[in-house]
Parts: sequence; C-alpha cells; structure tokens
Amino acid sequence: MKKTGDEYFDSEEFRELLAEYEEAVGSGQPVFMDAEELTEIADYYHCTGANDQANDAIHLAISLSPDAVAPLDYLFHEALADRNPAQAEELLDRMIDKTGPEYIYDRAELMLYHGKANNANAYLRKEQKKVPEEEMQDYVVDVATLFSDYDQPTIAMEWLNEGNEEDTPEYQELKAHMLAGIGRYKDSLKIFNELIDRNPFSKRYWNGMANTQLMEEDYDKAVESSEFAIAIDPNDPEGLLAKADALFHLNNFTDALEYYGRYNQLEPDDAYGLLYQGICLLNLDRIEEAVVTLEKAEAVDEGMLREDIIEELAFAYNELGATPKALELLDSLDSDDPNTHSNVLIMKGHLLLCVGRNAEAESLFSEAINTHKAPHEAILRVIISLFDNQFIEGAYKMFKRLYKLAPSDFNYGYAYMALCCYDLKYDDEFLFYLKEACQRNPRECRSVLSFLFPSDVKPQDYYNYYVKEIKGEP
Repeated sequence: MKKTGDEYFDSEEFRELLAEYEEAVGSGQPVFMDAEELTEIADYYHCTGANDQANDAIHLAISLSPDAVAPLDYLFHEALADRNPAQAEELLDRMIDKTGPEYIYDRAELMLYHGKANNANAYLRKEQKKVPEEEMQDYVVDVATLFSDYDQPTIAMEWLNEGNEEDTPEYQELKAHMLAGIGRYKDSLKIFNELIDRNPFSKRYWNGMANTQLMEEDYDKAVESSEFAIAIDPNDPEGLLAKADALFHLNNFTDALEYYGRYNQLEPDDAYGLLYQGICLLNLDRIEEAVVTLEKAEAVDEGMLREDIIEELAFAYNELGATPKALELLDSLDSDDPNTHSNVLIMKGHLLLCVGRNAEAESLFSEAINTHKAPHEAILRVIISLFDNQFIEGAYKMFKRLYKLAPSDFNYGYAYMALCCYDLKYDDEFLFYLKEACQRNPRECRSVLSFLFPSDVKPQDYYNYYVKEIKGEP
C-alpha cells in the first residue's frame, strides 16, 4: 500500500478497509461494503495513480447504490477534471438530496468552474443562513477550501476568518496555502515549517513549501524543498514539477528539461510540462527537438496555453528557416481585439527582425504601437524585441520615449533599460535604472540581470551589492 501523505488514507483503519476490499476482489468474492466506503477506496486509488482500480471501485459503488451521494460526488469531480461540465450538471441533478452539503458545495463549484466566483459566493452566503450553529465551523472551512482550490485566496481567507482557529494539520495546511495565495509568504512558510516538524515525511507539506518559495521567487530553496518531496516519493508529479519550475527560473535548462520530462512521463497529456520542455530545448539550441515537443503541447492543449505554445513554436520554425510557416502560425492568433492584433504584429515583427527583414519589422512595430489601447505596453514589447536582436542603441532611445508616455506606476522595463545602459557603458544611468528596477520589479530584475550577480544575492539587493561589492563604494 502506497503512502499518500493523507492522514486517513495512511491510517490503520483505512489499511484494514483496503485490505478487505482487495482480498474480496482478488478472490472473486462479493464485496460487502457500502457506497461511501467504496468511494473512499476509489479516492485512494485515484490519488495514487491507479485509475483502473479507481474506476472499478466507483462503478461498483454506483451499481450497488445508484443514488448514493458519495459516488455521484466523486463522478462529478471526475467530470470537471475531464472538462465536461454538462456531465457534471447531470450528476448534480441525480442527487436526490438537494439540501445536503455535497450538493451545495458541488453546485457552487460548478459556478466557480465557469468563472463565476461572485455568484458562487452569493449562493454559499445564502445557504449559510440555513446552517446550524454547531455545523458552522465545518461549513466555513469547507467553503474556504473550495475557494482556495479555485485560486480565490482573498474570498477563501474571508470565509476562514469567520470560523475558529484550529490546530489540526488539515486546517493549518489550508491556512498556509491561503496565506501564500494573498502574498503573505513568510507567514505561509512558517506554518509549513511547523507542519513539517510534526510530520517530516509528508510530501504534501514539502510541496506546499516548495510552491510558496516559487511564488516568493526563492528558487534555490524551492529546489531543496521539492527534493525532499521527491525523496519521499520519486514519482510524485507535484514535486517533480516544482523542482523543474525552480530549475527553469535559475536558468538551469538542462536539469529543468530532465525534470519536466519526468513529470510528463507521469502526466503525458499536460501541455504545461510539454511547453516548458520545448522552451528548455530552445534555450539549449536543440531546435528540431523543440518543434516536436511544442507540437505535442499544441495537440494536447485545451486552450489555456495556446498563445504561449504558438509563440514558441513560431519562433522555433523561424529558427529553422521556415519564416512563412511561422508567420502563418501567428496569424491563427489574430483577432479583432486591438490589443491582441497589436501583440500578433509585434511577434511577427520580432521574427522578421531575427531574419534581417528590418524594414518590414519596423512597419509592423509602428502599426502595433498605433493600434494598441495602451501604446506604452506595445512600446515595451517592441523594445524587448530590439534588445533581443542586439539593437541596443535603438532599444535605449525607445526606452526614453517609453518613460515619457507611461504612467508613473508603470513598473516594467527598468531592468532592460539598466542592461542597455550597462552594454552602452552609460555608468551613471545604469546605476539609476538598476536602482529603479530593484525597487519596482524584483522579478523582472532577476530575469534580466541575474547573470551580473552571485546566485545568493536577492534581486531587490542588486543595487546595493553592485555599489558596495563591485564599485567598492562605502
């Protein structure tokens, strides 16, 4: 029996239940269990990747109790995972008890699935008035969990704060995820550290810590935390993906490629892993392999990553000399929306600039800036294209134009401008824009300027480090 990190699934009580079920199935004897117990077994098989056994258990539950809530609830979530909301709706309709918590939570989840967080919140607030006082704590925690699962940490935290603080691992883990979601990374990490002290062999806690460190951009620590999760379970997809993402952000494309590959061996239809394998291959100048991988990503993508995949694939085609094919691919992204049209023009201009068709690129860039609803955003993308193609002086001059047009709270591009000044040996301006970049956008600062600094220096400290350690000023 596999360890899951789930307190119930790893308990002696569940082990005995599972052993009884497997013994009956293995010997061909009848299974004397109710629908809820069979659904728990299906849940266990599902979370350990034994999908065939999970299907057998849940269909046995349904055959024994067609109207039982637990297996219908399980199949409801399977339908959403398969992006089949119509089937999920049908399963909801089959639930006889429309007042029970499973129905209420599932009805709200279907709203969240369709992006209607405010509707779900209003519905759950209405249902809250019917909840007995002695059940209110469970209700607010369950609702908070639901909003947290759908990346609504602010609403989730509002619900959680209405209940009582609990010292249970489940409650503390939920709170840690919510704190990370609202940007309180240090508070989140403190809780994960406490949870790990209680149970150092929980891969969920190590993964929670790794993902919080990724959000905090502490990539070295994220690698360490994900390695603990992988040591506990070498085939844990979440741990492998967290390590891959951390290595990618550290520009370690060789090792990141390995871990994205290991992740996709377990999750072969996940377009995200395939996309980033392709990007790693592009960075390693393995263009033909990148094309094959990105085409796989395009084939399995369900629309969420389409623009990113097409952009990287067009770049790869262009690198192989298939510029007409690359431009045609980008045309598939175009639309009547001015900003989308502008972005496509900039991508096409970038490809033309890469192959020396400078006049055509300049014409597309000009049209892109004139058609974008926020011209300063288009200008920044054009500048980055110029910079990537080594038109440093041109990029510098356009930055001067950009900062006259952009609003005062526009915090992008400063790291690129600092690098322009660095390459052009405009030392005073380099220091000015480096300081601005550190203060305004540490994430961009790390992405653009990290090669100038030791890996243990945080991007917000780049300016002070450069002044003291490189220039030698007090």
